[in-house]
Amino acid sequence: MPHTPLSFPQKPPPVVLVFAASDPTSGAGAQADLLTLAALDCHPVTAITALTAQDTVGVYSLNPVAAEQVAAQARVVLADMSVAAFKIGVLGSANNARVVADIVAEYPDIPLVLDPVLASGRGDAFADEALIAVLREKLLPRATLITPNTPEARRLSGCATDDFASIAARLVALGARHVLLTGAHEAEESVCNRLYDASGLLDTSAWARLPDGFHGSGCTLATACAAYLAQGKDVPDAVRAAQGFTWQSLAHAFHPGKGQYIPDRFWRQKHGVA
Repeated sequence: MPHTPLSFPQKPPPVVLVFAASDPTSGAGAQADLLTLAALDCHPVTAITALTAQDTVGVYSLNPVAAEQVAAQARVVLADMSVAAFKIGVLGSANNARVVADIVAEYPDIPLVLDPVLASGRGDAFADEALIAVLREKLLPRATLITPNTPEARRLSGCATDDFASIAARLVALGARHVLLTGAHEAEESVCNRLYDASGLLDTSAWARLPDGFHGSGCTLATACAAYLAQGKDVPDAVRAAQGFTWQSLAHAFHPGKGQYIPDRFWRQKHGVA
């Protein structure tokens, strides 16, 4: 039989490099990032920073990958592919954070979304003070956008206040170009997410508060932001689109385990939404 060449698209999808820990439930972590990026028509590539034992209830162990192995994973991908955006989640150790900071510093024109995951939804610690110090000193100055929830933002900024503008201003002063403060932990009727830059408040988005707890909502939001940045949107438009995608993922969430619900990142495909 004669061979018929396959017809490949001329332009590949945007490639997003994720630095994140593995989550065996695929609710959060690197697996959730893969699902989110695939759902948003990006090609995900990964550098795994830690291995976890966790379920939809909580995290039972976290074992960092050696920093040199994190670097090796990222560098072979970067040498082979043109990466359109970086997304950073759980790093596992201060050494890993330093290595990742050194790598992304070599690519200053690639947008970087930092999700400073300091604890799981149950409160299991993902970061010690040494790691937080590296986040402040080396990764915030590289970040196009950071997406902390308000407890993470208070801890990262060192501002124990309810003044969101002051918290965001401190994070911007530490180097972040944009700060999206997510409000699910606040006692507000709606979930209010607030976007800031050096000029102050850029946008506030209010979303109906859903009744259930979700495993991986923050991962979904940050990774969706990275996907839209990789596709060429500016930060406010990327953040706005990512919030809509994430809220729908939560509204269509499913409950496969004994704990939190898992977002359905493929809600668009299942419901015929372009």
